[in-house]
Amino acid sequence: MTDNIIRKDLLANVLKLRDMVSYQEHSVISQEIIRKPAGTMTVFAFDQGEGLSEHTAPFDAVVYLLEGQAEIIIEGKAHQVKEGEMIIMPANKPHALKAASRFKMLLVMIK
Repeated sequence: MTDNIIRKDLLANVLKLRDMVSYQEHSVISQEIIRKPAGTMTVFAFDQGEGLSEHTAPFDAVVYLLEGQAEIIIEGKAHQVKEGEMIIMPANKPHALKAASRFKMLLVMIK
């Protein structure tokens, strides 16, 4: 895959981010929107109870919840994040996500 992707079908169109991914039972679904050397934008749908195990990333990441509720753990501290709220996960700090209920989020990573 190339390091410079913008989905052409999304350019100059009004979009509803929450409609770009659908929930699937016992799954985490993602749809990449943009990938450039400066960062990425990806929309995710998490089924209830699903998540991402603890990991680190070498750059800052913004999580904006489009619907539902998530528990986002950063350096061992749990944060309850709800629809319409966001949290910034700092670079090189361990973090994890878990679906308190089904939720959709926009993830923006800035390199």
